[in-house]
Amino acid sequence: MARIRTIKPEAFASESLASVSLSAERTFFGLLTQADDQGRCRDQAAVIAGQLWSLRREHGPVEVEDDLTQLGGAGLICRYEGDDGKRYLHIVTFAKHQKINRPSGVRNPPCPHHDLGVPREPSPRVPGAVTEPSVTRAGGLTETSMSGESAGQGGFRESSPQTRGGLTEPAVSPHGPDLGPRNRDLGTTPLGGASAPAPQTVSAKDLIGEYAAACAHHPPRDVLGQLGVQVRRLLGEGIDPTHIRSGLARHRAKGLHPSTLPSLVHEAMNSTASAPAAHRPWTNPADVAAAYGGDL
Repeated sequence: MARIRTIKPEAFASESLASVSLSAERTFFGLLTQADDQGRCRDQAAVIAGQLWSLRREHGPVEVEDDLTQLGGAGLICRYEGDDGKRYLHIVTFAKHQKINRPSGVRNPPCPHHDLGVPREPSPRVPGAVTEPSVTRAGGLTETSMSGESAGQGGFRESSPQTRGGLTEPAVSPHGPDLGPRNRDLGTTPLGGASAPAPQTVSAKDLIGEYAAACAHHPPRDVLGQLGVQVRRLLGEGIDPTHIRSGLARHRAKGLHPSTLPSLVHEAMNSTASAPAAHRPWTNPADVAAAYGGDL
């Protein structure tokens, strides 16, 4: 059963979503309405196509499977197999961007890669105050939902005071001084508080921008989106951006499918040019008559 979900303004500035095609982005937003209260649903491209693309006959199960592949490659969803042997998918940052006031319980098996399986305990209730359970988020922020607020619009307050060099910092109330917006990317870090990797000096967006600028005509969006997914994967493996640029240059010259980019980068990294012929200095022949046939 579809559900009402919220989309935050930061979603339209998400680098993760910008790395996939427009159809994959639309499928991602549609998955928000089909997922259960834990951000999980069945991984069935044909069913998802019927739920989200029923009036778009040109976008069927094959196209939806490509959308899911792109979303998985960008780290926006995680596809896994449950204990029942069925396929499921999990929206990785669902709990960070959707606040469920009245959860309906667990409907699908937990994701083995992102769900920790630790039950959330409600915070102590203060007599006379109506509060919802608080949930600790990554970065030391505690998200609370006060009565009367809509889903996904809970306030934020700092966690308990922390000691730094003998100085304690008091907790900040939701109604305290303005600390500025806390923009969060839909595809930043997975649940579980894992620290973000060191930033790349060159991003996938930069490399794809260079690729498009060097083309005689602007490439189709789907091609750039799929190339962006490949470039993000290569950067995540620690491949030098110089090698990736060389692979992109080969791809632009040959006009191949975006999935061939890793092979082209491998070719740029490890191909060896053929050795030049050895130079042989000129020497006079020992037998001049035999060499020139008596012409001299």
